[in-house]
Amino acid sequence: MTSLTGRAVRLTVYIGEDDTWHHKPLYSEIVHRAHAAGLAGASVFRGIEGFGASSRIHTTRLLSLSEDLPVAIVVVDTEERVRAFLPQLDELVGEGLVTVEECEVIRYVGRTPGPDGTEPKGKKSL
Repeated sequence: MTSLTGRAVRLTVYIGEDDTWHHKPLYSEIVHRAHAAGLAGASVFRGIEGFGASSRIHTTRLLSLSEDLPVAIVVVDTEERVRAFLPQLDELVGEGLVTVEECEVIRYVGRTPGPDGTEPKGKKSL
């Protein structure tokens, strides 16, 4: 069982939904690499409106034709593990913003498969 509590860091990668890496969504590549690196977890959040360095507003509003909506990939783990992952982001993220902030983890308990290999029953979250 994985457990992470106390001091940690939150890595957030802000990119566009249409950004790609070898014809795949960039956010998917980042999540898969974070998983392969053994990080505690990663979540992708799709924004409904935003702008970045280009100052062009991207929105989901009906009358707008914008498709490249903002996406945030969030990872929380120990500082050592997150910083070890940063060189991979240097390789992947051409345009975007990467932030690392200190945070405190109140409770994180990873699930371990049951004896039959299936996920245990009970309350689920992100």
